[in-house]
Amino acid sequence: MQALKARVQNGRIVVDEPTDLPEGTVLDLVVADPGDELDEDERAALHTALDEGLADMQAGGGIDAETLLDELRARG
Repeated sequence: MQALKARVQNGRIVVDEPTDLPEGTVLDLVVADPGDELDEDERAALHTALDEGLADMQAGGGIDAETLLDELRARG
């Protein structure tokens, strides 16, 4: 998956760099989060969950990003 950086100008999203994506490619955009407000316990719980998820993925669990996006889109 290719990450692109864009900005909003006059109410439009403008990509700041060239891309070789085919004409008509549909992109799902997510606003970059500048940070979080987690306390130490919440951050520790997050890191534990991430470690468990990584171990599951390395053991062959999980699904690919396209499948996940398809499932999320189907939920509406």
